[in-house]
Amino acid sequence: MSNGRDTMDIRELLLHIRAGSSNRQIEQDTGVDRRTVKRYRDWAKAQELLEEPLPSLEALQALLDQTMPGHLPPQNVSTVEPCRELVEQLVKENVEIAAIKCRLQEKGYTGSYAAVYRFVNQIKPRTPKTTVRVERKPGEEGQVDFGYAGRMIDPATDELRRAWGFVMTLAWSRHQYVEFVFDQKVETWLRLHRNAFAWFGGVPKRMVVDNLKAAIIKATWDDPEVQQSYRECAEHYGFLIAPCRPRTPEHKGKVEQGGVHYVKRNFLGGREPTSLAQANQDVLEWCNTIAGLRIHGTTREKPLVRFQEVEQERLLPLPETPYDMAVWKKVRLNRDCYVQFDRAYYSAPHRLVGQDLWACGGIQQVRIYTLKHKLVATHERASRPGERLTHLDHLPPEKVPGLLLNRDDCLAAAAEVGPAAQQAVQALLDDPIVDRLPTVGRLLKLRQKFSDARLEAACQRALCFGDPAYKTIKRILTLGLEEQPLPITVALPDASIFVRSAEELVGDLAGGEEWN
Repeated sequence: MSNGRDTMDIRELLLHIRAGSSNRQIEQDTGVDRRTVKRYRDWAKAQELLEEPLPSLEALQALLDQTMPGHLPPQNVSTVEPCRELVEQLVKENVEIAAIKCRLQEKGYTGSYAAVYRFVNQIKPRTPKTTVRVERKPGEEGQVDFGYAGRMIDPATDELRRAWGFVMTLAWSRHQYVEFVFDQKVETWLRLHRNAFAWFGGVPKRMVVDNLKAAIIKATWDDPEVQQSYRECAEHYGFLIAPCRPRTPEHKGKVEQGGVHYVKRNFLGGREPTSLAQANQDVLEWCNTIAGLRIHGTTREKPLVRFQEVEQERLLPLPETPYDMAVWKKVRLNRDCYVQFDRAYYSAPHRLVGQDLWACGGIQQVRIYTLKHKLVATHERASRPGERLTHLDHLPPEKVPGLLLNRDDCLAAAAEVGPAAQQAVQALLDDPIVDRLPTVGRLLKLRQKFSDARLEAACQRALCFGDPAYKTIKRILTLGLEEQPLPITVALPDASIFVRSAEELVGDLAGGEEWN
C-alpha cells in the first residue's frame, strides 16, 4: 500500500496527463519513464479521471488500492544508483561516459549506455548560464538593428512589398528612431544613419551594430572588416563602430528587445498595411508619444524625458554638413574599359583592364581608385540606369577614331585631301542600301600611310574607271598606279545635232513643207 508521498507523485503525474502533454514530454519534465506514464494514463482513462475533477488525496489513495492492487509509485531510480560512488569519482576525473560504462561493466553492471548517460548528467555539477547587464553613460552608445516589418505599400507602384524596420536606440535613455525601408543596401544604411542623427540632434560616441553586410564585410571575433562606406560615415560624424561578435545578438540587447521586438509588438501589431511614407510619418509620432512616454521596464522612467533632460546635450554635435553618402564598391574593369556601378557604366584607363578597382559613388560624382586608393578616374553621376560615361583618353588610342566617326567629319576630312577624294567619299556615303561609314573611315585612315597628294590621285583614277571602292583605291596606292597617266578620252559630238525639232515633224504630218 502506498504512502501519502507516493500518492502526491501520482496526482502530479495525472495533472501532466490532463494538461495534454505527451508521454515523452512528461518523461522530460518529471523524469518518470514514459512506459510508466503510459500505464498510469491508461489507468486514469479507465477510471474516467481525465475529464472529471481529480479526487482528494485520500479518495485517490483508496481508488488506487481498489483498482490497482500492489501498485508501485512512478519510479525514476536509475539502474546506475548502486554504483553512485564510483560514477561520482569518475566524473570528477573527467572520464568520458563510454569509459564510465566500461568500468561499471567490469563491476557487473548490465544496464544500457543511455542509463549511464542520464545518471551522469544528473550528478554533474551544473553552472547556470548568466549574463552581465552593461549600462552606459548618457550619450556614450547607440545600438542599431534591422527587423522584418511585414509588407507595406510602395508609393511608386501601389503594390505590397516586403519592408524592413531600422531602429536606432540610445543605450542610456532608451529613446529611439525608427524608419521603414524596402531594402538593406549600403546607401540605404548610410541614409538611415544620417536621418537618425538629425532626428536626435547629435551623435553617440559609439555605435553597436550587427554584422549585416551594409556595415561589416567580414565578421570575425578579433578583427572584423568594416565596410569602407560605413567607415567614412563614422569618420565624418566622429563615432566609433563597435560590431557585435558573431552569433551574439545579446550584445545589443537594448535595441534587440526594446527596439525591434517592441516595434513589432506595439506599433506594427495588428496594423493594416499602409504606404511606406504614411508608416514612416506615423512611427515618428509613435516614438515621441507611446514609445517615448511609456515607463520603461528597466529604467522605470520615460525614455523621451530622460533623453531631453540629460542625454541630448551629451551627444556629439552634428557636423556642419551631412554625410555625402559615398558608397564604396569593389569592381573589375572589363575588356571594354568600363566598370559597372549602380547599374551604370563608367570608363577607366585601358591599362587597368582585368584589375579590381574601388568605385566610390557620391550624390554628384563617381570616383574610381586602384586598390591602393590612387584616383584614376572621375565622372559625373549617371542620371539613369544603363547610361555609359566615357573619357576618350581612357580608351586605346587606335580605337578612338572609329568611335568618333560621323558623316560630316568624314566629308570635311575628304575635302582637305581634294575634290576627287571628296567625290569618292560622297559616292560611298550615298549608298542607299549599306552603311558605308566604317568603309569611309578606313579610306581616310590611308592618310596615315600615304600622302594626301597620292590619295587624291588614286581617288581620281578610281573615279575615272567608275569604281571608287575602298579596295580599288587601296590597290592603286599599293601598286603605285596613281602615278600612271589617265587614259585619253575622245569627245563625242553632241547627239542633239542630228535630231529634228518637234515643230518640223508635226508640220510635215499636218501637210506642210516636205520633211527631209
